[in-house]
Amino acid sequence: MTERLSADVAIIGGGIVGSSAALFLRRLGLSVVLLERGLCGAAASGVNYGGVRVQGRPVSQLPLALRARRIWENLRQHIGIDGEYVRSGHLKLARSPADMAALEAYAETVRGHGLALELVSGEAFRRDNPWVGDQAVGGSFCAEDGHANPRLVSPAFARAAQAAGARVIEHCAVTEIAHTGSGFAVGDGGTVEVRVTTLLNCAGAWSLAVAERFGDTAPLTAIHPGMCVTEPVPRFIDVNVGVEGGGIYGRQTARGNCVMGGSRGAASGGLYAAPTAKAIGELCQRMGDLFPALAHAHVIRFWSGVEGSLPDHQPIISPSPRVPNLVHAFGFCGAGFQTGPAVGELLAELVHRGQAPIDLDPFALTRFASPAFPTTPQGALT
Repeated sequence: MTERLSADVAIIGGGIVGSSAALFLRRLGLSVVLLERGLCGAAASGVNYGGVRVQGRPVSQLPLALRARRIWENLRQHIGIDGEYVRSGHLKLARSPADMAALEAYAETVRGHGLALELVSGEAFRRDNPWVGDQAVGGSFCAEDGHANPRLVSPAFARAAQAAGARVIEHCAVTEIAHTGSGFAVGDGGTVEVRVTTLLNCAGAWSLAVAERFGDTAPLTAIHPGMCVTEPVPRFIDVNVGVEGGGIYGRQTARGNCVMGGSRGAASGGLYAAPTAKAIGELCQRMGDLFPALAHAHVIRFWSGVEGSLPDHQPIISPSPRVPNLVHAFGFCGAGFQTGPAVGELLAELVHRGQAPIDLDPFALTRFASPAFPTTPQGALT
């Protein structure tokens, strides 16, 4: 039999964005049904490396990222656990004078936007960071950034939403979506149907399939970040580490394991992705080059995930230009874990008050309605 539900809001996607939106909507008194095709927090939100950094975000994202930082600093109050969140600081390394110049230019650009950065190079950098390989010549340090455990944090937002009164339904792949005139009807074609006034599309790399039901589209692609974790090694990294220009990022857990990322896996169907031999080799080489302490460490697991990406590396956080009360939030391009709680909070305020607390123009879906952005997706999931 089909269970028929009604609520103020339905959310498709139980990652950190959808789950935090459910939590904050409940705190505003709205009834919520959250539908997740797998397990909440098990896709991109749960398989990333856990970086919680504001440094490096575009200026347009800083209000969102700084808003998220306030939530991370009080995480236990929101989800009941600290999620192994550590305010460790984030060190972004330069591997050439050109990289160092880029870091200096970024620091100048964000000056006055609430982001405090400390630039260091030369002998001072080497003295303060003897654990970094000779490839690095300097870096930019943001003391207020940190890292957390995504496998704990992301599912905890869904549990907190459920404890606050949201109906959370896992293993529910939404296959039926319709506009009813006064709202929406969504369901899995057999066990559940939900009728709501407002629909939030937070389905990650699968969001395009939802958007296109209503004529909305974007050049969303699926990417597959490659990551690994080492055996426990003597502690040598106290910060969340990245590099200018990308290629590798990582952190060390309290137990001593190093969680590293920076290569690309490959799709293996549905919710899954797998590391490739090429990606594994690239990541191991980069780890050994940049972190001499890991040159002979054993890697105990490699994995990948599925993430939505857009060509301008900005997410879509946008009401539908075609359908009232339909809101899209997807394509976070690697920023979803850190910014996700703030996205959920502003989605809740957008639904409840009709206005977001920050400027959403940089994240509008309509920015892709130009020849500069072809809207035929390559590699997007359905």
